[in-house]
Amino acid sequence: MEKILLGNYDVCVIGAGHAGCEAALACARMGIRTLMFSINLEAIAMMPCNPAIGGTGKGHLVREIDALGGEMAVNIDKTFLQSRMLNTSKGPAVHSLRAQADKQAYHTEMKKTLERQPNLDIKQDEVIDIDVEEGVVKGVQTRTGAYYTCRAVVIATGTFLGGKIFIGLSHFSSGPNGLAPSITLSESLKKRGMSLRRFKTGTPARALAETFDYEKMDRQEGDEPIVPFSFMNDELHRDQASCWLTYTNERTHDIIRRNFQRSALFGGEIQGVGPRYCPSIEDKIHRFPDRKRHQLFIEPEGENTSEMYIQGMSSSLPEDVQRDFYHTIPGLEHIKITRPAYAIEYDCIDPQELTPGLAYRKWKGLFCAGQFNGSSGYEEAAAQGLMAGINAARFIQGRPPFVLDRSEAYIGVLIDDLVTKGTNEPYRIMTSRAEYRLVLRQDNADTRLTEKGYQLGLVTEERYQKYLWKKASVEEEIHRLETAHISPKEAEGFILSVGGAPLKQGCSLAALLKRPEVSYQNMEVVDKGRPLLPAHVIDEVAVRIKYEGYIAMQDRRIAKFRKLEDRRLPEDADYSGIQGLRIEARQKLDRIRPRSVGQASRISGVSPADISVLLVWLEKERRRHGGQQE
Repeated sequence: MEKILLGNYDVCVIGAGHAGCEAALACARMGIRTLMFSINLEAIAMMPCNPAIGGTGKGHLVREIDALGGEMAVNIDKTFLQSRMLNTSKGPAVHSLRAQADKQAYHTEMKKTLERQPNLDIKQDEVIDIDVEEGVVKGVQTRTGAYYTCRAVVIATGTFLGGKIFIGLSHFSSGPNGLAPSITLSESLKKRGMSLRRFKTGTPARALAETFDYEKMDRQEGDEPIVPFSFMNDELHRDQASCWLTYTNERTHDIIRRNFQRSALFGGEIQGVGPRYCPSIEDKIHRFPDRKRHQLFIEPEGENTSEMYIQGMSSSLPEDVQRDFYHTIPGLEHIKITRPAYAIEYDCIDPQELTPGLAYRKWKGLFCAGQFNGSSGYEEAAAQGLMAGINAARFIQGRPPFVLDRSEAYIGVLIDDLVTKGTNEPYRIMTSRAEYRLVLRQDNADTRLTEKGYQLGLVTEERYQKYLWKKASVEEEIHRLETAHISPKEAEGFILSVGGAPLKQGCSLAALLKRPEVSYQNMEVVDKGRPLLPAHVIDEVAVRIKYEGYIAMQDRRIAKFRKLEDRRLPEDADYSGIQGLRIEARQKLDRIRPRSVGQASRISGVSPADISVLLVWLEKERRRHGGQQE
């Protein structure tokens, strides 16, 4: 095909989903000339599956994206329908914000943001090839024959790459939501030597709101007051939409069991590996035959549509079976389905081919993000897109990659898990994956990361000053509570009212707050000198005081963790020549090329004995170089 030179850019971003949007905005905001491609501009920030942002673990990612100067939290705060804080009956480490989104408004607002961003152009066209010469990215070719030079590319293709949809025994090439797939790019990447694999995900049906019987379902209301996602918003106000809860039953399960053979999942048509933590309804019934029912959430897709999303009911069964089993569920007996459930297969890379900076090791200037890296979820995609965009920009600037470790952010956990441990199924972040989750809370994401975002050039001066004010306010209030004292007599009535044991001697207000029956709010009756502070300041103050001992314990563990993370391994280390390493360890180390001894210790197949050998070898190398090497 003829190459028609249409432009010269620093970075080209392939894909405009949640990863592509964050990557493109990060590059442009860091002063890099950026071009973002989408097969269809209506796919910008599209929500082909659940119309929601956040959730357990995922809410932490969104807050971290926001603290670093990303867009997802700002955008959902503009366009949410309902907001809830999850896991409030548990400790603060696992509190996670989740907001139901108006999916069309979310797309529209993000598209406006992209269109108005300096240094960023957006283009509706399909990239069919990445031009690579001697392992160096040179440009991209589109289906129309247009060629754009660039020094770096970010692949953020989501589920479009080699996309194939399954509904029963029917299957056809397609991207999500009926949009065109990206077939040629997948083929060209393989021809250039990139090894791709096949993953699968799915989505449930949508049905018209007026056809549900809400009397048979449990109403789920949003929280008041509303907690914003973005640290730029102190409070939000809106009339929230309702969601609804219902359940499958034995009739539902019986219909599905009788039609297992008509499912693409069990019929052998689907080759891709699906997500363990978000299985289809037929997979749930097959794997958990003793479960009498499965929970479903009925959620609105937007203010200007009647379509409702049936969360928890993805399927690859035929449409007639879907109609029959949906109609057995309380409240869904007469629903009119507008879009059937489907499964979708797509191509993705083995993330162990990537560096911690999300660079593809074999081609200089190629960065990868989102579902292309084997993850699932909008939030995981956006987090990787932000980091890939940052590092593509830093590559152009001739600066070293920006990497967050596991002790700094859930983003660090996510990327380290992918590039170090790899994944054999679509990866989903969970709070249980973070070893230091009491330190990596969602309420302190700004404290942890805003300074870094400011140094990168992504955090505005307004946001930075707001962060400095909050940081100072938290420290001042903790100091005030630690130095203000209360006598047993002064506390007597209050302690009695909250059901606590009487004070035997005077104590500080901070010590009083550490009692389980005492909260910052109810302590107001004996704390006459408290200043008027916003909720986000109060939350962090209360958590830091109440969990001071546990946080100190995690801080000590983090210090030990960082000792191994600080022991850097040479990029050109010859692992085959290190005596004492087992063959498997040599092969894994050579393939993954870990940045540090700490990362090496997390590679499957590298034993503690191998790490001991590496430490001895590093010390010998340090001495051989006159003590200059770490």
